[in-house]
Amino acid sequence: MTTDTPRTLRAGERQLFLDDDGITHLERLTRTAHQPTKKGAVIRIDLDDPGQEIVQIRSAPAWDPDAGVYKLWTITTPEELAAQGIPCAGYYESADGLHWSKPIVGQVEYRGSLQNNYITVPTDEGYVAPTHVVYDPTDPDPARRYKAAMTDSGFLTSPDGVAWTLLDVPKVPSQDESNLSFDQQAHLFLHTVKHRGPYGRSVWLSTSEDFAQWTEPELMFHADDRDQEIGRARIEARLANPTLQPMFTNDPSLYNVEVYNMGLFRYEGLYIGLPSMFHSVGPYKPDYPNTEGFHLVHMAWSRDLKTWQRLDERPPFIGPSPSGAGAYDMTQMIGPSAPVVHGDSLWFYYTCVKYRGATNWVDSHTVDADLGAICLAVLRRDGFVSLDAGNATGVLVTEPFRLMGEKLYANVTAVRGELQAELLGRDGTVLALSERMRGDLLRGELEWQQGDLASQQGKDVKLRFRARHASFYSYWFE
Repeated sequence: MTTDTPRTLRAGERQLFLDDDGITHLERLTRTAHQPTKKGAVIRIDLDDPGQEIVQIRSAPAWDPDAGVYKLWTITTPEELAAQGIPCAGYYESADGLHWSKPIVGQVEYRGSLQNNYITVPTDEGYVAPTHVVYDPTDPDPARRYKAAMTDSGFLTSPDGVAWTLLDVPKVPSQDESNLSFDQQAHLFLHTVKHRGPYGRSVWLSTSEDFAQWTEPELMFHADDRDQEIGRARIEARLANPTLQPMFTNDPSLYNVEVYNMGLFRYEGLYIGLPSMFHSVGPYKPDYPNTEGFHLVHMAWSRDLKTWQRLDERPPFIGPSPSGAGAYDMTQMIGPSAPVVHGDSLWFYYTCVKYRGATNWVDSHTVDADLGAICLAVLRRDGFVSLDAGNATGVLVTEPFRLMGEKLYANVTAVRGELQAELLGRDGTVLALSERMRGDLLRGELEWQQGDLASQQGKDVKLRFRARHASFYSYWFE
């Protein structure tokens, strides 16, 4: 794609390679999708409490700069409280994102004691729980630093994530799933909800600039014919794979792929979504109108929240772990609302459940007490997709842009190879040539052996990268 108007590259905003946007020429470079590395469970069910329900999340941990801790809210309602109509959020804190504590908040009497980490909010119509939470450092009212959406039940605010106030604003209607994130750059709250669309469960989006006035939900993302084609092949492959948790029914007439839940977040000029694609394989239970199946977490991206793209083969971003290895993410996986940027990596906290429901389908549906957990997967910063070069030199040429940065950085793995950049005029004239960059560099600054960036400030230019035996993730100016 070419344009007569030069692009504007925001200083510090990384240019990723999920698609060809901003690129005029690619030669001998292969686009490769990457999965995060699984680190296992970080929050588990309390097995000493036989009444505790499965633990899930629809939020990402929020860093509280005043308290100096991450805060996280889980969907965790003990059976005894659920029977009383008291939904709860489990409240957790962590200094490092790995080791989580359960602070005593003293809000809910459970088994004769207030010594627990359960949060609930009484209302005129019963109780609600803050399970979809974001931190908003921009709100001038400190009592509204934390904001929560509840599926089909309205909205809450809090000064600390513990004491919550129900807002007098209309709810955004939804079926039984939703998600919430905050685009701080655009100051836009993003509330994805679930309604029917093509092929069943689909994602609808409602937005708000003030957390009070919400737009009518519009269909944003849904499964399509390609999902059904690829999904059928993946269902058949899973059923034939003895290392994966088996499905307990199989009816090809019920094979279907739909979107169970989808978190989305702003990342380096893009919106990235992590739809949990539910693959139906057969009937669930004779007395329960649902289907047996499994999730795969996909990755999608958009620049306007309307047109979404995925890689052609739609590879799973997070797939199942083998059974018998102590893993929890064997069947159900629901991605987070956003990753945590942790140094030079992205930390994804996600819901993991061993089976389709609260049963393992054996011994007359014996309940497995250790059913699910919150797990962590870690991805290299910008590491969703790389452009890979082999022995033959690969070439990338960008669209013209107005140069507004004095330093050029690259995120690249070239331990046995190299990456080199040229700054070009719009006519292709070489204005500057960099040294060859080698190594595994998450934030490598390109040094110039010929010319420089300072003398070209404000001019319309292009970049030409040459790579050999390298994986190139992103570049940016500062």
